[in-house]
Amino acid sequence: MQIPSLVVTGSLNMDFVVQVDRLPAPGETTLGGNFQMIPGGKGANQACAAGKLATNGRVRMVGCVGLDPFADHLKASLAAAGVDVSTVRAARQTPTGVALIWVEKSGQNSIVVAPGANAMLAPGDIESAHAAYEGARCALFQLETPLEAVAAAMRAGHKAGALTILDPAPARRLPAELLALVDILTPNESEACILLDRVPTRVTFAEAPEIARALRALGPKAVVLKLGDQGCFYSDDQRELAVQGFTVEVVDTTAAGDTFNAGLAVALAEGFEIPTALRFANAAAALSVTRLGAQASAPSREEVDAFIARSDG
Repeated sequence: MQIPSLVVTGSLNMDFVVQVDRLPAPGETTLGGNFQMIPGGKGANQACAAGKLATNGRVRMVGCVGLDPFADHLKASLAAAGVDVSTVRAARQTPTGVALIWVEKSGQNSIVVAPGANAMLAPGDIESAHAAYEGARCALFQLETPLEAVAAAMRAGHKAGALTILDPAPARRLPAELLALVDILTPNESEACILLDRVPTRVTFAEAPEIARALRALGPKAVVLKLGDQGCFYSDDQRELAVQGFTVEVVDTTAAGDTFNAGLAVALAEGFEIPTALRFANAAAALSVTRLGAQASAPSREEVDAFIARSDG
């Protein structure tokens, strides 16, 4: 088994995406436009984006799918991006996870996820895949799989000496023992507020330092607040910095956060310093929102490097 530079542990879903003029109200039936089936799931989105962004191609996915055509399609999509799927388990008793996504003209979306096989990922699966974490420079996690499996995977990554990055989505309160294993926590505005038991609200750069410090007090060594089109804010025990975002025409925001996390993990695995890694992640996320879909929207390394070069010029 080739030693990976980055391991992603998490969900794999088939996304059913419908474009709409506006998101329907509760109880309302509306006519949609274009429909697509697109490989997704927060874990698979991040692994796919990382595979496209990494220069060495050593990205591995740990997760669970069903025994159905959706599983085959999801694994093929990851493999096409250069991701090793040998540690994606097939569960016989439940179908592959799916997500139902409505995307309106502004690019905003509404998502319902049926976890399916993602809910079957267990600590035993992590133990069986323990070799996947050995030698990895970064290990990336989210919360669309059972929390006990996430915790087991984070312990495996931590034990292997990998930099552990947790994207706390979907948002929920988290136990202190799990947060203590996190090297970098990467919430968006609403996720940060939920972790702090606050009412979700728009966060400005002026408010970001206090929120980031409050999050670090929960246990993670560092925090990256994802602030949408504003950019992001970084905080650890030695420094804090705001990194401006890029202005682009938004088509679909579905996987922007996933692409950001992948970009950050790839950059850090390749030895980038924090300011450069954050700008790289912002650029990758900005490019992703200019396209429809989750994995389909993830840019290549060449596209991100060219985009940054044009912006610097």
